Amino acid sequence: MNVLITGGTSGIGLATARLYAARGDKVAVVGRDQAKLDAAAAEIGAVPVRCDVVDEAATVAALTSYVDAHGLPDVIINAAGIVGVGEFVDLDPALYRATIETDLMGTVAVCRFFAPLMVKRGSGHIANVASVAGYMGIYGYSAYSAAKFGVMGFSEALRFELKPHGVQVHVLCPPDTETPGFAEEVRQRPAATAKISGNLKPVSPDYIAQKLVRGIDRGKYYIVPGALSKFYFRLKGIWPEIYLWIVDGDVKKSV
Repeated sequence: MNVLITGGTSGIGLATARLYAARGDKVAVVGRDQAKLDAAAAEIGAVPVRCDVVDEAATVAALTSYVDAHGLPDVIINAAGIVGVGEFVDLDPALYRATIETDLMGTVAVCRFFAPLMVKRGSGHIANVASVAGYMGIYGYSAYSAAKFGVMGFSEALRFELKPHGVQVHVLCPPDTETPGFAEEVRQRPAATAKISGNLKPVSPDYIAQKLVRGIDRGKYYIVPGALSKFYFRLKGIWPEIYLWIVDGDVKKSV
């Protein structure tokens, strides 16, 4: 199987690339840092594809070159993203825009390139990495939630449009994950966010990668790892008033 992963040089993206490579699949990793690309390629035998998904023209050029040389992937995973943290009234507008442009519009750009090719072929998988913050508005994460809610809505619409053509769409909603930037993210969190989070421990990228790959293999649309994440996902869908009451209580005790 031919797999291409954006954000494949670190965190969830790299863990997923390692897992596919260990299965014997052909893997390409997309990133903007040449040194990290070279390191990932050397470690797992991946094909490096250098581009910044925010630059759609450059992304199209890089992906076109890859497809010409290696063929159309069977699986596309959009894991490239950044996290903008801070209370909305204090958050730098530039960071807000950068978060949305990278996490949402970068995902859209990659899908815009691959979706028509997969539809023409009549098969393929597109997995977009959202977040728990993609279905829950997290205190201090208004930029990140805006971007990831966007990924959720985009992915759902894309699923309906592509399914009749044999192309499967998946959306991953991981909780806090021990990525390279997680420690800095925690340091930047508002004090209230830290209190609300309590003693919740982040999960490993390897755990998330296993859930993602298994979900793709099984044709699942929603991939929501972890019992607590699943609980809130279901609660918000079934009884949103109770969900809001619980979270309001957590915020009231923390601010």
